[in-house]
Amino acid sequence: MIYLIAFIVFMINIPFGFWRGSTRKFSLAWFLAIHVPVLFSIGLRFLSGIETQFLTILIFILIFFVGQFTGKYWNVIYNARKQRNINE
Repeated sequence: MIYLIAFIVFMINIPFGFWRGSTRKFSLAWFLAIHVPVLFSIGLRFLSGIETQFLTILIFILIFFVGQFTGKYWNVIYNARKQRNINE
């Protein structure tokens, strides 16, 4: 069950990371792009009944950041391709 919830948390964080990649650092949008998925992650953890242990919290934090950085990376690739198509 923990792997399914971790995968869902990862998938939720990708669009928020993509959004975070196009916002100004420390702006309201940047803050929301980071903290709104935290609420989803905590809610999913509680609804699924996963116990709060050091290892499970560590896994969710790691998955959270991997999803955020994956989304930001896709934003960088998307913008680079868009810029390349404009220049052609």
